[in-house]
Amino acid sequence: MLNALLAAAIATAPPSVQASAQPLAEDASPAMFMVRDADTTVYIFGTFHALDGKSDWFRDRVKDAFEGSEELVLETVIPEGKPIAPRPGFRGPPLTVAPSASFLATTRMAISAGKSQGMQVGNGADNVLRHVAEAQGKPVEGLETLELQLNMFNRMPAATAAPRPKAGEPVESSVDGLTQVMADMQSAWKRGDQSVFAAMLGQLEKSSPDTYRMMFTERNARWADWIAGRMQTPGVVFVAVGAGHLAGKDSLLVRLAELGIPSSRLN
Repeated sequence: MLNALLAAAIATAPPSVQASAQPLAEDASPAMFMVRDADTTVYIFGTFHALDGKSDWFRDRVKDAFEGSEELVLETVIPEGKPIAPRPGFRGPPLTVAPSASFLATTRMAISAGKSQGMQVGNGADNVLRHVAEAQGKPVEGLETLELQLNMFNRMPAATAAPRPKAGEPVESSVDGLTQVMADMQSAWKRGDQSVFAAMLGQLEKSSPDTYRMMFTERNARWADWIAGRMQTPGVVFVAVGAGHLAGKDSLLVRLAELGIPSSRLN
């Protein structure tokens, strides 16, 4: 099975493509959770970074939760229409360092597979939420910096590269396989089925434990700490992260529970 990095790579593409006006063919109910105490509520919404724009997911409980929130928090906030420059004092590897050839190939493959399904980053749930928040004047911030995210991808072990076709196997077969995986993941996201993401995470941990640790285990722990800290300040916050971060044994929700912060599913 093609590993989860192929799908996750789409998240690195700048959201420069605006969501196209397409007829909405179906309702969707992606997973959303909530943690709260006496004076703070944090909604935790699982996103999909590129969508086909054919479903109405920004409605009912998701829309109500978003509208009732005072700020939007994404995984990271990618500058739009501006060159990416390190913030003052940043001491990590320069952002002019190109990602590895295997990672670039993986990214191109993932984007190509997504496009074949009509999936665009501009239609992605993160991008839609960000544009609505900005239009409403709602503050938008990131759980991690763009520098941290790019450097994480640059440090991915070589084993995460897209699998090469076997002898005599056409290259198209690998793309077709990924296309089906992404279509299945999008369908699972629309119906709020977290088990599909949990299964893919299990595959990723088995095939590349270092990648799994870097992409999910460590980040989920950091984000849980952030939410725990944010719970000390009264208010209502809408946190939107990839649906994969809310599934499996090392999910953000599990990390929050370990900190004594139980969650409840709303959608």
